[in-house]
Amino acid sequence: MKKIVSIATLFCVFAACSQEKSTEKPKEESTSKPILLADPTVFYNNGLYYLYGTTSGDVPIGEGFQVYTSSDLKEWKGPVGAQNGLALKKGDTFGDKGFWAPQVISYKNKFYMIYTANENIAVATSDSPLGPFKSESKEPIIKTGNQIDPFVFIDEDGKKYLYHVRLTNGNRIFVAEINDDLQSIKAETLTECISGTLPWENTQNVSWPVTEGPTVLKHNGLYYMIYSANDFRNPDYAVGYATAKSPLGPWEKATDSPIISRKDVGINGVGHGDVFYDKAGKMKYILHTHFNNGAVSPRKAGLIDIDFEGAKIKANAKSFILLEE
Repeated sequence: MKKIVSIATLFCVFAACSQEKSTEKPKEESTSKPILLADPTVFYNNGLYYLYGTTSGDVPIGEGFQVYTSSDLKEWKGPVGAQNGLALKKGDTFGDKGFWAPQVISYKNKFYMIYTANENIAVATSDSPLGPFKSESKEPIIKTGNQIDPFVFIDEDGKKYLYHVRLTNGNRIFVAEINDDLQSIKAETLTECISGTLPWENTQNVSWPVTEGPTVLKHNGLYYMIYSANDFRNPDYAVGYATAKSPLGPWEKATDSPIISRKDVGINGVGHGDVFYDKAGKMKYILHTHFNNGAVSPRKAGLIDIDFEGAKIKANAKSFILLEE
């Protein structure tokens, strides 16, 4: 009899719990959505993070560059560019198609955007990180050939270097000193840095190997180049690094590359980003991923913690997040 009462009691308790749960309000569905930017970069200024990149959603890549803002790297607002969400708009500067891979820096009391359009590199200026970024010359920095993915590095001695990708027998990373006005290079300094020669850099064994998206920084007297390899449509698109004792090289590829790949973060096509430091001085890498593991586009912006461990760069895969607006 006791056994029967116990079972009945348990049934009543279960029923009561079920009724109690049924009175709970259903959780509201999240209204957030992924930020659809490829080749992203983050610029920090006066308490705000500004996120730019190649448009990958509703805005055609021939229209310019969107910008999003955040105060904490978690909640993002945008697009909030000065011209209908765009920080740089077609017609205000060089180029009428293929606006890719922007970088924004503060220099000489202005904000400079170095970017790709028409498979060439150009620069525009603004009084605000929100834009509008404009230029008078509407000319590319390098007048010959085709080049993409610019990154300007200013060394401790004040010399400036334009790292970029030249489209010649593969996507190859080059560097040249850039003049103080950021409008032209010193052609005699043009030097090849890196091409896709390692197995992880060309997993499909294509005849046009790709290394691209360079970011350069200096740590303990050593220069570090973080770059991506493989075609961006390849699931194995990934991030590695190389080191040099001079900004012109020669560059030695790290044996522990890639440091960020689909094996680490669980999503295809991770790469082509930029390094920045948050308010607390913590090192971050902003990058893009495929839309999901079945579709490449539109690409999504993501964030991951990286740091130096001795002379190596390590990524914390557990910190990886996709950005949402």
